[in-house]
Amino acid sequence: MVDRGVDGKRKDQASILVSALGAGPACYAENLRSHPHFKPYLALASVCFFWGTTYLAIRVALESFPPLTLVSTRFTLSGLLMLAGSHLLRARLPRGRELRFTALNGVLILGLGNACLTFSELWIASGLAALIVTTSPFWMVGLDALLPGGERLTFPVLLGIVTGVLGAVLLVAPGALGGAVASQRLLWGFLILQLGCFSWSLGSIRHRRLSAETHPIVSGAVQQLAAGLAFFLPAFFVPHHPVHWNLRGLAALVYLVVFGSIIGYSSYMYALEKLPVALVSIYTYINPIVAVALGWLFYREPFGRREAAAMAIIFAGVAIVKRYTRPAAPELD
Repeated sequence: MVDRGVDGKRKDQASILVSALGAGPACYAENLRSHPHFKPYLALASVCFFWGTTYLAIRVALESFPPLTLVSTRFTLSGLLMLAGSHLLRARLPRGRELRFTALNGVLILGLGNACLTFSELWIASGLAALIVTTSPFWMVGLDALLPGGERLTFPVLLGIVTGVLGAVLLVAPGALGGAVASQRLLWGFLILQLGCFSWSLGSIRHRRLSAETHPIVSGAVQQLAAGLAFFLPAFFVPHHPVHWNLRGLAALVYLVVFGSIIGYSSYMYALEKLPVALVSIYTYINPIVAVALGWLFYREPFGRREAAAMAIIFAGVAIVKRYTRPAAPELD
C-alpha cells in the first residue's frame, strides 16, 4: 500500500511537471504581457533597436536619394503624419514664441544634425558614423558650460570628455592622417559629423531651456516638419545626382519615416515617461552596437580590435559625463 502511494505521488508530480512544461511558454508570455512595465520596456527595446538600424537605412536610402532630398522628404512626411495623429487626438499645438523656438530647435537638432549624418555616410561606414555620433554628449556639456546659465564643468566631467576624445582619436586618427583618398574621405566624414554634433547639442540645450506647454510628441512632430521644410528648397537648388527610383531605396525611406522617426520617437517619449532616465539612456550605448553589427552584416564594414577598443573608451567617457551631468534633450536618429 505504501509503495503504491509513493508511486502514485510520483506520477502525479510528473504529470504536473509535464503540464507545466507544456504550458510554460504560453504562461510565461502571458505573465510577461501582464507585467506593469511590459509596454515601457518594449518601447525602450524598440528605441534601442530601431534607432540603431537607422544608420544602415540611411546608407541604403542614399543609393537612391541625394542627401538633402532624403532629409527633407523623411522629416516632412513623418512630421505631417505625427501632426495628423495629434490633431485626431485633439492635442494642443504650440503657438507664438513656443512654436518659433520649437521649429528652430527642430532645424538645428533634426535638420542640420541629421543632414550632417546623412552626408557623412557618403564618405564613411554607417557603423563608424554611429560611433562618432556617440561623442555628442561631449559637445553638449561643453556648450552648456559656455552659454549663460549653463552647468559648470567639474573635474569628473572633464575627465570623461578627455577619455571620450582619446577614444575618438584612436577611432579616426590612424585612418584619417594618411594621404590616400580613403583617408581624406574619413577625415571629411568625421569633421562634418562634428558639425552635426554641434548643431544637435545647441538645439538640445535650447530645447531643454524652453518652458514648453505642448506634449513632447507634438513638439517632436513640429520639429520634424520644420526640419523637413527647411531643407525643401536646398534639396532642389543644391547640385546633386538625380533620384534613382527603386523598391530598395523607397523601402529604406519608408523605414526611416515609420520606424526611425514616428515609432522610434514616440517609443522614446513613452519609455522616458514610464522608466527612470538613467535606464532609458542605455539606448546611447546599444544604438552604435546595433549599427556596427548591421553594417558588418549587410556591407561587411570593417570592425576590428582598434575599433572595439575605441568604442569601449568612448563609452567609458560618455558614461562618466552622463553620471555627473543633468539629462539632455532627446536625440532623433
